[in-house]
Amino acid sequence: MLICWGISGSFCTVRRAIEQMKTVINEGHEIIPVGSAVFLHTDTRFGRAQDLKNEIESLCKRHLIGTIAEAEPVGPVMRPDLAVIAPASGTTLAKLAHGVYDTPVTLAAKACQRTGTPLLLGAATNDALSGNFENIARLYTRKNIYFVPMRQDDPEKKPFSMVCDFNALPAAICAAAAGKQLAVWQ
Repeated sequence: MLICWGISGSFCTVRRAIEQMKTVINEGHEIIPVGSAVFLHTDTRFGRAQDLKNEIESLCKRHLIGTIAEAEPVGPVMRPDLAVIAPASGTTLAKLAHGVYDTPVTLAAKACQRTGTPLLLGAATNDALSGNFENIARLYTRKNIYFVPMRQDDPEKKPFSMVCDFNALPAAICAAAAGKQLAVWQ
């Protein structure tokens, strides 16, 4: 299966996403990587942007799409079987929920959606149970949009934060490709 995989700016979860990319590639799938501008240009305590980009390109054996112009033909020209955004930050979820496609990741998702390609979202956001709850609900009701199962990551210190179960990504990929949603909440 050819998978378009977007990575947005939930920096503390990027390493988990990369580990699952390795698993998915080892299962025989091919990945077209796409990065948001925030992900591609922000060094954090979780890693240098250029190092993460290089690692993903080496793993996927492809250039990481990082501009709007590069992202536009993903759906109609490259024709992936599935689109994944993991991690999907709160900002990315809000943009998708409201039809704002101004990053390489959101535009690649739109390009895939316009051809009927399923979209799988691996949410990782500190405001999932507050400001972004409405956006998650809006996306959940849309055709061909699926979620990786998610849970609160630290109910005591971050009561509104949720993160997807990155270990469930391979199963969620298979389910979404078959038009099925795994249990959303854990």
